[in-house]
Amino acid sequence: MAEEKTILLTQEAYDKLKEELEHRQGEYREEITERIATARAEGDLSENGGYQAAREEQGKNEGRINELIVKLRNTKILKAPKAGLVGNGSIVTLDLAGNKVTYVLGSRDIAVATDYDVISPESPIGAAIMDAKQGDEVTYKAPNGRDIRVNIIDSKPLK
Repeated sequence: MAEEKTILLTQEAYDKLKEELEHRQGEYREEITERIATARAEGDLSENGGYQAAREEQGKNEGRINELIVKLRNTKILKAPKAGLVGNGSIVTLDLAGNKVTYVLGSRDIAVATDYDVISPESPIGAAIMDAKQGDEVTYKAPNGRDIRVNIIDSKPLK
């Protein structure tokens, strides 16, 4: 069995995923079950597109439920670093080749709780800015092999 990885989430992201799980296990699951029952009552299931679509949706929903259960079980609530320091849960504004861009540093699961794009700490740019400070200039190697310089303009904790 594969080792399950710890997922770092903000409290808000955790709460949103938990809310999604409750919706999928309750109201949404019941809605799909009703659609299956209605389609089944129509007769011949082999040519019933509504039945097939509802069964497919049921499978997708159950898969997402299982995914959410595992994520929530393996979640650790992160404490974002203080303003000025870059780490998991930081909102970081960068000067990237003359373009000012803002990202959240963390897992893609954090994205449910923010409107910012997310950079993974394992990505080249994420690894380069991790543990840096506001005002630092860091360099990372792009996938094409070029060295890219990034200035950290601002860093504040994601709330």
